[in-house]
This record gives sequence, C-alpha cells and structure tokens, in this order.
Amino acid sequence: MYAEEVAEMAGRIRDEDIALVRERTSIAEVISDTVTLKSAGGGNLKGLCPFHDEKSPSFNVSPARNVWYCFGCGAGGDAIKFLMDAEHLSFVESVERLAARANLQLRYVEDDRSAPRARPQQGQRQRLVAAHAAAVEFYRAQLTTAGARPAREFLARRGFDRAAAERYGCGFAPDAWDLLTKHLRQQGFTHDELVTAGLSRPSRSGSLIDRFRRRLMWPIREITGDVIGFGARKLFDDDDGPKYLNTPETPIYKKSHVLYGIDQAKREIAKQGKVVVVEGYTDVMACHLAGVPTAVATCGTAFGADHISVLRRVLFDSDERAGEIIFTFDGDAAGQKAALRAFEDDQRFVGRTFIAVSPDNMDPCDLRLAKGDLAVRDLVARREPLVDFALRHMINRFDLDTVDGRVEAMRRAAPLVAKIKDREKRPEYVRKLAGDLGMEIEPVQRAVLAAANGQPAGVATAPARPAPAAPTVDSPHSMVEREALKLALQEPVLAGPMFDAVEAAEYRHPVHVAVRAAIAAAGGAATAAGGAVWIEQVRDACDDLAGQALVGELAVEPLRIDGEPDPRYVSITMARLQWGSVTGRIKDLKSKIQRINPVSNKDEYFALFGELLSLEQHARALREQAAGGL
Repeated sequence: MYAEEVAEMAGRIRDEDIALVRERTSIAEVISDTVTLKSAGGGNLKGLCPFHDEKSPSFNVSPARNVWYCFGCGAGGDAIKFLMDAEHLSFVESVERLAARANLQLRYVEDDRSAPRARPQQGQRQRLVAAHAAAVEFYRAQLTTAGARPAREFLARRGFDRAAAERYGCGFAPDAWDLLTKHLRQQGFTHDELVTAGLSRPSRSGSLIDRFRRRLMWPIREITGDVIGFGARKLFDDDDGPKYLNTPETPIYKKSHVLYGIDQAKREIAKQGKVVVVEGYTDVMACHLAGVPTAVATCGTAFGADHISVLRRVLFDSDERAGEIIFTFDGDAAGQKAALRAFEDDQRFVGRTFIAVSPDNMDPCDLRLAKGDLAVRDLVARREPLVDFALRHMINRFDLDTVDGRVEAMRRAAPLVAKIKDREKRPEYVRKLAGDLGMEIEPVQRAVLAAANGQPAGVATAPARPAPAAPTVDSPHSMVEREALKLALQEPVLAGPMFDAVEAAEYRHPVHVAVRAAIAAAGGAATAAGGAVWIEQVRDACDDLAGQALVGELAVEPLRIDGEPDPRYVSITMARLQWGSVTGRIKDLKSKIQRINPVSNKDEYFALFGELLSLEQHARALREQAAGGL
C-alpha cells in the first residue's frame, strides 16, 4: 500500500522534492515527538513501539539512515511512513507535514509531469488542525473583551494570572450564536469542515452555529503540540449544560487517546521517568506552575488502556527503565473508586504505580490556593504505593471484629495481592495483609495462591508449569547472509562493489534470497547512495511480503562489529558468505570423483579433478580472506 501511494503521489509532488524532504528530515526528532528514545548502541536509538503493546523496547531507529523498524510487530519505514501509521495521515499529508517542518517549499506537477501546478487542497487532517489553530486565536482574543470578565475572574480565583492563561492558551467562547463560525468561514473553512472538526453544529433551522458559547476554553493539544479539540467550562448559572463540555469525537480527536498537558509535560516525563495523573485542566496548570511539570489529565473520560499506551511510550516504561506513575485522585468515594480502577490497569505498566491523596481531600489546584506551591510538591512526594491504598480501602469495607468480616475481606483482598507484578514482593504483602486482618498467615497464603491460579479463594492448586518455548537457532551461514544484506542496505557506498560481485546463488535462506534479488532489481548496492531512499527502493522492489518486512528490520539492526565497518570487514563477511558453498561443492566433487573409474572415464575424471584443484585453491584464498587477510 505504501509503495502504491508513493508511486501515485510521485506524479503530484516532484520526485526530487520528496527525496529532499527525506534528506532534510531528522527521523529521530520526528519520532521523539511521540516516543521517548534511548541509545541502543552503534548510533541507533530504541523505544517502546507506538503500534503494539510491549514491555521491552523493540522499536529501533537508525538516524544515520533515517529509517525505523520494530522487531516486535515488524512495522518499519522512513519518517513519511511513521507519520502515516502513527497519525493516520495520507502520503501527501505526511510529506507536506515534514516539508513544513523543514521549511521546504514543495512543487507539484500535473499527472503527465509537465508544468508545475498550484498546491492541491490540504488533506483533511491538516484542514481540521488549521481550523482549530484559528479557533484558538479567536478564543484567546475574546478573553480580553468585556463579556469575558467572568472567565478572567474564574481564572484569577483559581490562582492563574494573565501569563498562566497565555501559557495554556485559555480563551473565551462569546455570548453569540455564530461568531466563531462566521470568522472561520471568512478564513476559507467550509461548512462540512467546521462540523467535522466539532467547532460548529447545525441548528434546528439548519443554519450553522458555534458549538461552544459563554464558556472558558482550554485548547487540547496532542503530544506533537497540534490543537485537536477544546475543553469548555461552564461560567453562568443559567447555563443548563454540563459543568465541562468537550469537543465530540472527530477524525482527529479521540478522547480515549488524549491527555491534557502532554505536549508541555512530555520532556520532563521522559527526563524524570515519572508522570503525575490528575483529574482536570486547572489541576494540570496548578501542578506545572507549582513545580510538578510532569502532570497530565484525561479529557472528559476515565483513565484507560489507550492513555496507558501513550504514557508508557513517553516514560520509556520498560524492563530496562521502569517508570513511576502517580495518581492524584480525590479522597472521596468517587476518587477511591477511580483509584481501585487504576489498580486494575496496574499490570499494563512495567513501572510502579502510586497514589497521592491530600489529607484534606483537596485537588492540586485547591491545595495550591490554600497552602501554596510547596504543598503541591509535598503531595506528590508523599505518594504511597497504589497496592497499599487499594488493600487498605478494600479491607476497610468489612467488619474485622467478626470472623465472617475477616474471611470476606481476605477473599476480596487476595486477588489484589495476587496481581502485584513484582513476585518477590507478594510474600511481604501476604504477611502485611494477614497482620492487617488479624489472621494467621497460612489461610492468607492459600487465598492468594488460589487467586493467582484463577481459583476461588480457599482452593489452592500448584501453578501450571508453562510449556518450554521452542528453541530457535539460526545457522551460521544464515547469520553471515544476514550480515551481508545489512552491509548492502546500511553501507552501500562501502560494501556495494564487493556485495554485488558475489553471486545471488550464495544465499540459501528463501527470505534472504528475496531480499538479495530486490537489491539487484533496485540497481545493485554499488549504485546506491544509501539512506531512507535506498531502503524504500529495495523494499518496493521486493515481491515477497516477508522480504519487505526484513528489509526494514535489517536497515536498523546493528552490524556485528564494534565500531564503524571498513573494507576489511566487508571483505571478511563476503568471504565467509562464499566459504560455505565452496566447501560444499568440494565435498560433492570428492564424492563424485571416488565413484568414477579413472581408466574407463579418464576424461571426466581429470576434468573433475582439475575443477577440484581450482576450488581448493579458491577455498584457501577465501579462508585467508575470512580470517582477516586481504
């Protein structure tokens, strides 16, 4: 699909402009907007894949070649492909986004590639984002008007001055039916675009009116910083709408994926390996201004699995670097319920989960107003493990002065202990739970073991022994083939001449054969300049789906050498590639010669014997070359 779109768009955007976009784009910078990347050695970077859930980072980026590949799910490509997959953009939208980022002016041509033509209409996503950007400026300007006084007073009462309002782009939706709609229509946005964006809606009469009126507005930005929606706070008593009203689901706004404040918090989250999850827009603002820059909030929906996926990628929450996730739910019944629900999702994180509850049950914004910035920082510093909070509130629901109450509390709490990710901590929590319940440790142990095995409390069975994973062993020759292909893809200028000189027949693994054929079909490694363009040429030339995936994988997989490759390493690799087939032919010839009668088949015998001598001489040369001698 990607190759077809590239071919289709090549007739609309000049080929040389597409190549220039690839050349001028730093793939590491583009991907870092979404994924926190760490060094993987050899100049490569790694992070948690944005396209599938994983505990160990298998998403690799090669800045030198401007390509990426995930060893977990097999996705890969260049910066254009990343934007297409990560943000569901078309090929042209991705190219245009990267061109704007690199300050490049794209040139478009007619389908016959003759005269340049005007820039085509932007893709839908770009139009919707542009409409939101214009709406932000409109709302911000309205905040300074006389009618917006209640909005300014609300911000002031919550402890936010003009600078804070400007930092977070706060605005005001005026007391008018279609003022924003008319403003955006004058800027060229269509009726359908404004409805699709969720900025306007049809009235009962059929005319188009503003979705938000008489409300304090917060722009909601995705992780890259683009505004994709709004949160609107009720200000007037005669407003019969909900306290908070958010943008409806649109092609660019999915509330289950969005975290308010992530655009401003992402760098500190990655740096500190910590995120603070709060409940509202003002709580995010209060935390950031109080010195807790890692705060984010959901937007009109409960914290869920998609939010976790976003945070884990930013946190680099993996086996290598477990993150810290701190929830600041209110201490009331609703907050306790939310905290217990968060514990249900604890398994989705590799890192540790905590909860921070103010002694006075105040949210961070109220706490900052009442006790200052230091109190907000102390709230986060005094966090407690979420499992401790969950256990305490679970057993507090029962009368522990009765046998029935203690047993029921044990049955309800045992599954929580069984869900603790760190198995080494479970025995300690078993002892703690037994002490809190006033029970002997043995029945609590049995209840936790039963819960861990999916059995009702009191039914403890030995855990099923997992079946051993089938071993996977790559043959030595297959590993050499792989290394040769990596050299051709990653270092074509260096390795191209020697790589192309070795016949394709030396490759045995069927997928390696397909990739070797694709390299030849793309013109050969010796003709390539390298980088993302070369990788895509080889991928497009490969007819085998497994081969296409392998091209992306080999483009970022480190070479099996410390330091930079040189001609000597290329020579050694290519010699080892040929060594296996040469020694195999020698063995076959010796066997055949032994079966021939040298008297009755004298000509054939001496012909084969001469071929054997030549092969053995070639084998000696390859052996010396493979050992490092040029």
